[in-house]
Amino acid sequence: MSKVPGMVVDGAPPLSATAARQLHAAAGFLQARDAERMLGALRAVLAEVPAHPDALRLQAVALQLAGRTEEAIGALGKALALHPADALLHNALGGILVEAGRAEASLAAFRRACELQPGLASAWCNLGMVLQSRGDIAEARSSFARALEGDPRNALARTGLANACKMLGDTAGAAAEYRAVLAADPGNVQAWAGIGELKTVALDDRELATLLELHARMPAAGNESAVEERAMVGFTLARALEARARHADALAVFDQANADMRRITPWDAAAFTRSIESIADAFDTAPDPGADRSRGREVVFVTSLPRSGSTLVEQILAAHSQVEGAGELPVLANLVQAESSRRREAFPAWVRRMAPADWARLGEEYLAVTAPARRGRAVHVDKALFNWPLVGAIRAMLPGARIVNCRRDPLETCWSIYTQRFARGQQAFAYDFASIAACWTDYDRMMFRWHARHPGAIHELEHERLLAEPEASVRALLDFCGLRFEPACLRAHEAKRIVRTASAAQVREPLRAETARATAYGALLDPLRRRLGA
Repeated sequence: MSKVPGMVVDGAPPLSATAARQLHAAAGFLQARDAERMLGALRAVLAEVPAHPDALRLQAVALQLAGRTEEAIGALGKALALHPADALLHNALGGILVEAGRAEASLAAFRRACELQPGLASAWCNLGMVLQSRGDIAEARSSFARALEGDPRNALARTGLANACKMLGDTAGAAAEYRAVLAADPGNVQAWAGIGELKTVALDDRELATLLELHARMPAAGNESAVEERAMVGFTLARALEARARHADALAVFDQANADMRRITPWDAAAFTRSIESIADAFDTAPDPGADRSRGREVVFVTSLPRSGSTLVEQILAAHSQVEGAGELPVLANLVQAESSRRREAFPAWVRRMAPADWARLGEEYLAVTAPARRGRAVHVDKALFNWPLVGAIRAMLPGARIVNCRRDPLETCWSIYTQRFARGQQAFAYDFASIAACWTDYDRMMFRWHARHPGAIHELEHERLLAEPEASVRALLDFCGLRFEPACLRAHEAKRIVRTASAAQVREPLRAETARATAYGALLDPLRRRLGA
């Protein structure tokens, strides 16, 4: 959340010169993130004027900074009882609720701040960020626009607006907003990362020169945030170099960016392989799903590794009048984790002890939780990236669900993964050729085993064939999913829907047969080819 500006609000009680200095000192301690000294300064202010709204607000911020979240929320509650019409207090409460993981509760606080002080840009910006995180992208875009009305130079709001435009399919609008941020601040890392994620937008020579200069002066050492920022700039720079056919230079920058991400994103490939094998072994005998074999007919699960065309497949299906694209839902994984907690035993150790009624219970829970995702349509698509290890659980929980596996050329898949910066903590295998190739092998072997255990239950959709023969591929996909053919599915790029993945801009483009990138690197990618046995 953005920091709330201002030290004094209209109508605040007057302070003595000494107390005013203490209040000013508290703001300085906030910049230094020194919670204890901040609290000490504020105690002096509140001893003189116990109801001073700025001091109460900063006290809550200091408590949050000290890790005393519930005390911070309580302090703001008391402050708001004294000053219910103080927009800054409502805004501060919203920010602390977000940091406490209570984003839904923060919405009311941010909305109230916006009502009380419509020109408070930080409140509109904070509201936009929460709305964006929960998928209300159109309203988020409006909130960011309101923030910019109050503060046209607010880079956080403008970057948020650009992100919203990207998700809503307005690639040109997103590029314009990112460039507006960079015009004011050429070193804005978030804007560079954002414009790089558009992928369909080329940087001009001046932008490339600025990016090269920025990347060159970013230190190799530093805290995790600094390392991640250099990686963010590096991925955008490498893509720009690739677009100019400077493949050796691009690979060198990709290597550096991935090395940076490895420093802050640990991954144990051997442990992951053992985990995948244990899951496959646990489902060696397919569990009995019970009598209702139609349970789950409302769901299409898309399985794949990242960068394999799953967003495109969801876009095609979501163009159908009976289908809602729900995106990467965490529900399936959450239910498995909840069952592990209930049984006090890690998955998959409990799989063989599950009765048909147990699987049915989990299936019904999944359907109940995801019902809103269908938005009144007959079917929803769940494309969580790690659906593929859970195919055995899907078949037991929801035997009527369709499963579509998106498969792309291994070299192209793995290279595309290597050139993509994922959100912190996600896809931690993605930053090393050896780890990526190992994950590909795990995925390939597991899908082979799932096919053997559930013949005819999984539709293999080859990305290259989809691009070369779109109508035949789309018809086969729809037929497998029990859906009649609709021509709109061949014009999926025209669909007006929110896309929140790394392919958000690419799926707005018409299907084209040539999307290969790895081949242009030739022998430079031989180390990856050897890892894949290609």
